[in-house]
Amino acid sequence: MSGYLGPYKGERYHLPDFRRGTQPTGSREVFNHVHSSLRSVIERTFGVWKKKWSILRDMPNYPFDKQVKIVIATMALHNYIRRHAQRDIHFDKVNDNPNAMEMEGDTQEEYHIIQGPGAQELETLRNKIAASLMHASS
Repeated sequence: MSGYLGPYKGERYHLPDFRRGTQPTGSREVFNHVHSSLRSVIERTFGVWKKKWSILRDMPNYPFDKQVKIVIATMALHNYIRRHAQRDIHFDKVNDNPNAMEMEGDTQEEYHIIQGPGAQELETLRNKIAASLMHASS
């Protein structure tokens, strides 16, 4: 299935909003809280990855298929190092202090309208996940 499973509009989304206020209430807020938490981990991971592999920060104007191969190669090398190296100083630094790595890229709210083929299936899936998360948290 192609598409983007975005957060619910009109509900709290960013982690600081949840830290300042009450715990998430309702399935939509619970979903948005989990979505935001996962997004933060992913952004931090990409930040570490880009710090480690400078070619990803300043991708030359290679053809798209070559850029894809560069991304895959750096992923494979990164995973090999994580699996076989004694320590990975880039991740250790972030694991010791999660605020040490500045999130790169646009960190503003990203609400994408779900439309096109598969939109209804994505909406149904998001609602099922939200209900499941709400049930698990109660």
